[in-house]
Amino acid sequence: MPDFAQSGPITTLHDLDTVCGDRLRETLRRAVRQYPIGLVLPLTAADMRAAPFQNIMSQLATADYIDSTVLVLNRAESVEDYREAVRLIEPMGSRAQVLWTDGARGQAALEELKTAGFDVSQPGKGRAVWFAFGYLLADPRVKAFVLQDGDIVDYEDSMLVRLCLPMAHPGMDFDFCKAYYARCTTKMHGRVVRLLLVPVLRALINVMGNDPYLVFLRSFRYPLAGEFAITSTLARSNRIPCDWGLEVGTLAEVFRNTSPKRIAQVDLARHYEHKHQPLDIDEATAGLMKMASDILANIVRTLTSRGMVFGRGHFNTLRAAYLRLAQDAIRQYDADSLMNGLTYDRHSEELAIEAFAKLITKTGDAVHDDPFGRPALPTWTRVVTALPDFPQQLRDIAADDLAEFGGG
Repeated sequence: MPDFAQSGPITTLHDLDTVCGDRLRETLRRAVRQYPIGLVLPLTAADMRAAPFQNIMSQLATADYIDSTVLVLNRAESVEDYREAVRLIEPMGSRAQVLWTDGARGQAALEELKTAGFDVSQPGKGRAVWFAFGYLLADPRVKAFVLQDGDIVDYEDSMLVRLCLPMAHPGMDFDFCKAYYARCTTKMHGRVVRLLLVPVLRALINVMGNDPYLVFLRSFRYPLAGEFAITSTLARSNRIPCDWGLEVGTLAEVFRNTSPKRIAQVDLARHYEHKHQPLDIDEATAGLMKMASDILANIVRTLTSRGMVFGRGHFNTLRAAYLRLAQDAIRQYDADSLMNGLTYDRHSEELAIEAFAKLITKTGDAVHDDPFGRPALPTWTRVVTALPDFPQQLRDIAADDLAEFGGG
């Protein structure tokens, strides 16, 4: 049965399987004549060499609706890594450039920021995205930026088309568009969303009240989706977290800086498969447990910044409420898996929610001990106030690295 549901304050753009991909591509090509779009590809050396990225690049070679692409190469210290990145993006021609943050010029740019008083020392996807935004901001023609992961196994360029079109089409006026999709193969994936985030948001509303920010988060079908599109104006104003809280932190900034009615979520694909993080319930500092901890801390700190007061007792109550709601969800997932012929390991899911429940009280202690946490990366509005030419410097770094190292 087609799903027309619009729940919450944001707009849901469904895939009702009523329009062919070629028609959407042609509509997008017309729209971007007046609304150029830049593509952000944050990538490590390891992901760059994996099979999924090879397929992604073959698909993007014909994506003529993208004005410019920046591949931010991080965790890649050798010239060979850089040259491989340059080789991989060659099918996109001059529309694509590599910004090498671990190269000598990239490191010099980091030192310049540090000298100017900006803390950008934490490497990772958040910083890579932040640098990409700065690079694209140097071109005032580009009206929106689209972030796409480089490890999507079953990637098709229609995913990118569906993410771009709500931003570029003159009949729509969105500032931000978030992807959602079904995470399943022979079993359900997306454990942090299914087993932690959805029930913990419901528990927070039950315990702390119907805060608009919590209602906003609950409106997203897949809040931790890595893919989103954002206007250049909003990208300039948003602060980007540099930990595992990147996705929920981005949503918090979007909620703060624009109206929910100018936010959409779009159904990107019937199936979506990418690299899975390990879930070791005994290891709180790595994998999905570290991700879950950072997400919880980010949400709590956002709520405290909105004036909500958390006592230590609140986290005990929240833990109990979460556990009951998560247990109910497991019963639902078990039944849903049965109806769809999926494998479902109910015992391991029960163990996961018990581990997540313990994280809730640990997060409460951590937030009480350190109410502010690690600061997010600075807004680009602030950076260009102090260093007006810095976005252009990033473009010069990409061009100079290509001139020196790109030919071998």
